[in-house]
Amino acid sequence: MMMTLLFALEETPLIPAIEVDPNSVTPGVVGFLATLFVAMGVVVIIVDMTRRVRRVRYRAEIVERLDREANPPTAGP
Repeated sequence: MMMTLLFALEETPLIPAIEVDPNSVTPGVVGFLATLFVAMGVVVIIVDMTRRVRRVRYRAEIVERLDREANPPTAGP
């Protein structure tokens, strides 16, 4: 009796299958443009970050060089 009930429940789907038109659920042009703008934004942010890091590194090198010129290392005993 219990096995018959389990088999009957197993065969009937709880959620009916929905037929969907694949053309109506694709992101289309709007989805492509949104993805394109996000990708372009990421590229712009990466380029800007690279420039800023390079600028900070060069400024630190210049400050270090000026400090060495202002205070030359003294020879040991």
